[in-house]
Amino acid sequence: MSPNPAIRIAALYRYPVKGLSPEALESAELETSGYFPGDRLYAIENGPSGFNEVVPRHLPKVAYLMLMRNEALARLRTRFDDATHRLTVEENGALAVEADLGTEEGRAALAAFMTGFLPQELRGAPRVLSSPPGYRFTDSRTGYVSLINRASVAAIEDFVGAPVDPLRFRGNLYLDGLSPWEELDMVGRVLEAGDGVRLKITSRTVRCAATNVDPQTGQRDLAIPKALSDHLGHADCGVYAEVLAGGPLRAGDGLRVIG
Repeated sequence: MSPNPAIRIAALYRYPVKGLSPEALESAELETSGYFPGDRLYAIENGPSGFNEVVPRHLPKVAYLMLMRNEALARLRTRFDDATHRLTVEENGALAVEADLGTEEGRAALAAFMTGFLPQELRGAPRVLSSPPGYRFTDSRTGYVSLINRASVAAIEDFVGAPVDPLRFRGNLYLDGLSPWEELDMVGRVLEAGDGVRLKITSRTVRCAATNVDPQTGQRDLAIPKALSDHLGHADCGVYAEVLAGGPLRAGDGLRVIG
């Protein structure tokens, strides 16, 4: 592998609870054919969805609380502890709820908080769902790892005439070293890291109205899918990848394109 590959991982993020705030990581240990570690482990059902934890099947994102329709979620700051399954939720800098999502009582506590936080946006009683083995609450059936090209985000800033926080795109890996939109032409290619991790780009990511929400303020202040469509003729930004070979990834690691 080249000692100075052009593509580098600028940042890694996970989203333990679908729709809630991201957590930055210094490193992540990927598993072959697995999802991004610690990502979309839980989702908050917005009224009865029919989700079956014994025989899970992918449901559309509208079954859950999420930023596309529930932008107030972006005002919450969350932290998740893997060892204890404890989620801490803060609102306006103050502790709102602390719950062990590994227990029925803890999941009920988070659901009760959401009942008070989003009373006008619920279609029924919220319920916190835990992902069964081999399943995650991703938007895409094959959304194992989400990659965002930061040069494409910078191009969107030119489209909309305003700063665009890359976290609007809720990716797992944020990449530097690609030209704008280069990732969209990489479907079918493989990215390889120095420690042997290999990611096969499987599909483009079609952006939804969740990207219109400022992840810091919770304000719906931009029209990113429309801007993409107006300028590019599609609403794609970023790609999904499958883990062909697992191993460690770190912020700052280089990647090279193979195949």
